[in-house]
Amino acid sequence: MSELILEQVRHALATLEPVCIRGGGTKDFYGLPSSGTRLETRSYTGVVSYEPTELVVTARAGTPLRDLQALLARQGQCLAFEPPHFGDDATLGGCVAAGLAGPARQAAGGVRDFVLGAKVIDGHGQILSFGGTVMKNVAGYDVSRLFCGSLGTLGVLLEVSLKVLPVAPATISLSFEMEEAGAISILNRWAAQALPLTASAWHAGRLTVRLGGSQAAIKAAHSRLGGEVVDPAQAEQLWCGVREQTHDFFRNPVSLWRLSLPSSALPVGLPGLQFIEWGGALRWLKTDVTAVAIRARAQSLGGHATLFRADAATRQRLGVFTPQEAINALIHSRIKTQFDPSDIFNRGRMYPVARAPVPGLA
Repeated sequence: MSELILEQVRHALATLEPVCIRGGGTKDFYGLPSSGTRLETRSYTGVVSYEPTELVVTARAGTPLRDLQALLARQGQCLAFEPPHFGDDATLGGCVAAGLAGPARQAAGGVRDFVLGAKVIDGHGQILSFGGTVMKNVAGYDVSRLFCGSLGTLGVLLEVSLKVLPVAPATISLSFEMEEAGAISILNRWAAQALPLTASAWHAGRLTVRLGGSQAAIKAAHSRLGGEVVDPAQAEQLWCGVREQTHDFFRNPVSLWRLSLPSSALPVGLPGLQFIEWGGALRWLKTDVTAVAIRARAQSLGGHATLFRADAATRQRLGVFTPQEAINALIHSRIKTQFDPSDIFNRGRMYPVARAPVPGLA
């Protein structure tokens, strides 16, 4: 199957016709619409190797995320960054290419923190391998992690090696009535303490936190924090709803903005509805305020804003990601040119096309 993908890439290079890389398609809404012939990776499936005692799994990009997580669960292990699926057809390749993490991101880290190695097809029509399967073998430039969040603009992911972790032996969720400013303040205070805090969510005057670890650690943390214990079934529904954006907050069709800020940043203070995660570092905002105002406010708070969900026309008009400063745009362009000189991979998915394909560099 990798030979068929490679053949399609080489044909695209020969004709300078772009390809639109697609796994399960569950994250098609994220980023700008890209043009080109569809290059399917969903059929390139299977676990290449899995060493539970080494906490490492290597799988092909088209492997269904649910199948991989079920395999890990049978060994009492998990993808600690809690990747969102956004649909039953989510694949490992899409998970890494989108670079999105769930509620546990504040405690465990993001996708790139768990990527050990990758095999890819680049824009020269070559199959390249980066990294390894153990941390001590990852030396030099950590190229495999560069593909996390690249939305397929640098090449075609074929295989990924990931570090996995044991599932927490016990969890509990606690709920508090609290306004926004108070929630941000207390979450930052708790973050500085030795607490097994694995997730947090604030919305409409209620803060919910999740603790994970040994029974003794959870009991001790609960006695320090107080709060109302959330029914386990309701807690599972909440965290799943946050991760998969099936929570009521995310169901309104108004444009959804994702503000990445320092966890201690002041309240956003813009009209609309908010949902806060990651100890205050992730602020979801539904509003009709202009994109210019939203991005300016995010910048003033030390972060940036992404138009996470909107119709294709709105994404095209406003842009999805914050416009880059000149130096960052130059670095971005040079990295893209090194991996994909003819600009055939997911053309325009992250930013509008700013340069023409380069004949003769394929």
